Amino acid sequence: MGRIRVLPHPEICPEGAEFDAPEGMSVCDALLGAGISIEHACEKACACTTCHVLIRQGFEALTPAEEKEEDLLDKAWGLEPDSRLSCQAKIPKETLVVEIPKYTINMVSEVH
Repeated sequence: MGRIRVLPHPEICPEGAEFDAPEGMSVCDALLGAGISIEHACEKACACTTCHVLIRQGFEALTPAEEKEEDLLDKAWGLEPDSRLSCQAKIPKETLVVEIPKYTINMVSEVH
């Protein structure tokens, strides 16, 4: 079992959050399962960058990004060295500290 700590985000998770998640589950699925409505416009198919997150702690415990993810990350808003697509990053045994960027490249949110 891994642990995720989500840093506060003004709209998606104002108070931040901390919860356990099964090892090997995608970070995106874990966030959604915890009630954190992260965008995922391509339905987690590694075809967009709306689920982009910054891994502030535990990045080195993740398996390396595959080439397709790396190519997409180049298009993400606010790309940093610790950026990952949450639909592709799998929960490790170690604690992850996740920051959800303020913006995505998605011009229209599907959440109403």
